[in-house]
Amino acid sequence: MHVSKDDQERIARAIAAAEATTSGEIFCVVSRRVSSYIDVSLGWAGAAALILPMGLIPLGFGPAWLSPFDGGWEAAHAAGGPRDIAYTLGAYAMVQALVFVLVFLLTRIPTIRRWATPRGVRRDRVRRAALQQFLAHGVHVTRERTGVLIFAALDEHQVELIADEAIHAVVGDDHWADTVAALLGEIGAGRPAAGFEAAIALCGQVLAQHFPPREDNPNELPDHLILL
Repeated sequence: MHVSKDDQERIARAIAAAEATTSGEIFCVVSRRVSSYIDVSLGWAGAAALILPMGLIPLGFGPAWLSPFDGGWEAAHAAGGPRDIAYTLGAYAMVQALVFVLVFLLTRIPTIRRWATPRGVRRDRVRRAALQQFLAHGVHVTRERTGVLIFAALDEHQVELIADEAIHAVVGDDHWADTVAALLGEIGAGRPAAGFEAAIALCGQVLAQHFPPREDNPNELPDHLILL
């Protein structure tokens, strides 16, 4: 999914409009992917390399399988000897290596990688990435602790919303669930700008209700969308 320049401008206008009615701050971040998930691919590849080749054993995997590589000649009296055992073990190791590489490459395909990665792992990494952005951009140090981060990870199909302590103390979880649902619904339909506009509007409504604008109402965080 691509977030165009027009999308970014629409989101920036939505943030500015919402913040005009409140002393709170809304900060939006979009990440293409929060992790490479190399460890997940390695885990699947390692497990497959250990388990799948075992399926060859009931099929009679042995030295005879290697006859095409030595011209088809076989000495019957040497069957089961050290040379044949070494060939068998070597061939088994080659099969394991081939399975490892194939499964690893397969799980690097984005759709398959997302399917192969447990939902809890994706959710945890998106949450950690969102918290890093929350802290790195100072959303937690606004004057009245009224910052809200809206974070979307596109490849993971995950959204995270983090509200600072002053907001969290007065706003229930139901409102944030509705906000996240609005964003997810539009992003899932390929309309990221519309999703952020809806989420920002819902955040702005609750912030305006509990944190109306002050006489001096500085813009403490940038209004533009951050792309990672």
